[in-house]
Amino acid sequence: MSDLSFIKNIKTVIFDMDGIIFDSENAYIGCCRDIAGQWGVVFREDVALKCLGATMEKTKALIREAYGEDFEADRFWDESFKLFMERYDKGRLPMKKGVTEILSFLKDNGIGIALASSTEEWAVRQELSDAGIIGFFDKIVCGDMVKRSKPHPDIFLKAAELMDTDPCDCVVIEDSFNGIRAAHSAGMHPVMVPDILQPDDEIRAMADVVADSLIVVRDMFSTERTE
Repeated sequence: MSDLSFIKNIKTVIFDMDGIIFDSENAYIGCCRDIAGQWGVVFREDVALKCLGATMEKTKALIREAYGEDFEADRFWDESFKLFMERYDKGRLPMKKGVTEILSFLKDNGIGIALASSTEEWAVRQELSDAGIIGFFDKIVCGDMVKRSKPHPDIFLKAAELMDTDPCDCVVIEDSFNGIRAAHSAGMHPVMVPDILQPDDEIRAMADVVADSLIVVRDMFSTERTE
């Protein structure tokens, strides 16, 4: 494993939400696939993968680019998201392994906790509240609170500013390629916990660590902070 000495100086950990906190990306893609079937159009999984870590507006733009400007991207997204909420709201969205363990460890050890998600604020707060974990987060920054989405660093820099932490003292935990690119561009320490996509050479070069799960990340912090 790579050098983990940077962990000793970390003051804030910034979490992505979809694919890191919640096992939501497969759920989103499944809903989009089902709506595509209802519409009688070919589901483009390659487009869905490009949308991971993107804002709603960026996602709609990618859909139009793939299916044509005449395609009703707004309605397609609205129907897909409505189906997602019907299936997974009210606490039914499963959390990823190790979420409560790492959040509890960071809180107990006085390390700041922020969340930076490309999803709209109302949905982020609802999902975190339904899961009973919103109280762990000191600050929350969402896609509709910044002008540029990942891979631009804006959302992570905003989180660091709100946490009054220098970017070099922040770890970002991400699963998407664009998230790792954004964290690297922000001058932070990217830690990738892959979900759907496994890192390629570009992403491995940007990530300080690639870990199998949040439990592994928790154990890394525990080991480095107590030595």
